[in-house]
Amino acid sequence: MILSQLAGQLNVKAAPIAVEHVHPLHWWAGMVNPELQILLHGTGIGSLDVELKDAQGVVLKDVVRFGNKNYIIIYIDTEKAQAQRFTILLKRGKKTVGNVPYELKQREQVERRTFDASDVVYLLMPDRFATGTTEKQKAQMYKGKKESKWERTIDMARHGGDLAGMRQHLGYLQELGITAIWPTPTLENDMAEMSYHGYAITDYYQTDSRFGTNEEYRDFVREAHKRGIKVIKDIVFNHCGVANFLFVDRPSDDWFNYDSKFTPTGYKTSSTIDPHASQTDRQSTIDGWFTEQMPDWNGRNKYVADYLTQASIWWIEYAGIDGIRQDTYPYNDFHFMQRWCQAVEAQYPEFNIVGETWINNNVGVSYWQKDSKLAAPLNSGLPTVMDFPLMTLLNTCVDEETDEWGSGLAKVYEYISQDAVYAHPDHLLTFLDNHDTDRFQSTEEKSRNVTRYKQALTLLLTLRGIPQLYVGDEIGMWANKATMNDGALRQDFPGGFPDDERDAFTIAGRTVLQNEYFNFTKKLLQWRKGNDVVAYGKLIHYAIRNGCYVYARQRNGQTVTVVMNGTGKKQKLNLDPYREVMPAKRAYDLVTEKNKVLVDTLTVPPRGIYILNFE
Repeated sequence: MILSQLAGQLNVKAAPIAVEHVHPLHWWAGMVNPELQILLHGTGIGSLDVELKDAQGVVLKDVVRFGNKNYIIIYIDTEKAQAQRFTILLKRGKKTVGNVPYELKQREQVERRTFDASDVVYLLMPDRFATGTTEKQKAQMYKGKKESKWERTIDMARHGGDLAGMRQHLGYLQELGITAIWPTPTLENDMAEMSYHGYAITDYYQTDSRFGTNEEYRDFVREAHKRGIKVIKDIVFNHCGVANFLFVDRPSDDWFNYDSKFTPTGYKTSSTIDPHASQTDRQSTIDGWFTEQMPDWNGRNKYVADYLTQASIWWIEYAGIDGIRQDTYPYNDFHFMQRWCQAVEAQYPEFNIVGETWINNNVGVSYWQKDSKLAAPLNSGLPTVMDFPLMTLLNTCVDEETDEWGSGLAKVYEYISQDAVYAHPDHLLTFLDNHDTDRFQSTEEKSRNVTRYKQALTLLLTLRGIPQLYVGDEIGMWANKATMNDGALRQDFPGGFPDDERDAFTIAGRTVLQNEYFNFTKKLLQWRKGNDVVAYGKLIHYAIRNGCYVYARQRNGQTVTVVMNGTGKKQKLNLDPYREVMPAKRAYDLVTEKNKVLVDTLTVPPRGIYILNFE
């Protein structure tokens, strides 16, 4: 097992003991919560006593021991402490048999930002995006890992993407108009197989060496910031990887649900909010394991909760990230996650967290959002939830003929009209697809129909919420779960690897169709960037007329009005009903890049889109 850079060697002649893990690796003076949990892991250290040496203003509050004698947890109070280095002495009686150096750092004075409705988030999987290292460098990065090879011809294997590749292509994302990037987890996943996706974390304080180092991750964040791009870190509290040292050599069996024995989840997330749900269904969902390879954390255990909470705060402070995406949110213990959100908010007011709430109705999704009336008197504290129901509608409405009541764009109108169920509709993460679903262009045939993408993308970028694109949407990449496995849903981005035939990062490397996708996406994203009317403006929409959906965003005297034809026929709209959102007789249309005269009627071509900008 790799020794922590902070671990001290214990000099016991008869039975040498090594402290293999010290978590957190370090901490900071002046944090809002002065209490700090420090976990020490090493053979036999649980039988030793603990003292602090050269600790100025640091108070040792508690020493916690477990049935497993390879652990000690200490709690210290740093309220009166300044930045300093001190030593944790491990003693047998009066004799010091080892020491562990520890550091409280000085906090950097940095401008802390977060992501919101003014952003467009770009989701990518680091292993499949791009590589920025040589074969020789990569061999060293993979050395000693359980999955120590990369092979791009195998869907479920590692393909070799890394932080250097992500960093080298930040310019592409900047050109496209992306303002926030969400990579799937980059923390260590030292698993025997299928570790490419990152959701089986084996060390919460180390970047997976196959991607790079902690320092390289921090540098990636800083470089993204220079380009005006925020970074969202993907974190998993529901489960970890079976090779995580805290499971392999766990402090006690109650650190994981069902006393650390594999018991599968029932996946019935509706049971977590159902007032009629059986205790069996509810417990199975919350406490059950996703797979035997992913032990389920017991968030009701104080020491587990403190450990995971501190790990997330450590990354915010260390790397300067701008947000967190929390995986499988409803599968966690509600009260643990509530306290976690409160802890992050206390330290970083306004910091945004988005929880994966994969529930297929708006009532279920809304329950998990902060200030939800449906959950009262409980309050999750979670600022942003994922709008899976809208994703489903955006994937189907563009393939149907719109009528006034229940088909095509009428479904979107009806859904948006129910936004009263949400405490904060502007804090919904909206998307066409992600790494776990069919791509928006689910078949090759659909990928040739760029019009359906243009309509869905327009809806995504101009309705309420925080829009998110999935890597490759902007060039029409296609995939589906029916004929492909999860690995194939997560194809490599063309041009991210040296042996790729095409380089979709460049105009010349993209096909004509790919450039049509890219150019439309870029046009809308660059227009949306810094556009407060679309980001924060009041949403006003109209019932369907003549197969067309008309809606607007208004703010500070400015109006942006969208007119979308959901039929395959030309439609002529009488403009009288829409004067509230058409405040002038002339407007600039972003799509055609021409001025439109808006007197009595407006003719909209089949499946046509107008994005009318009024000053």
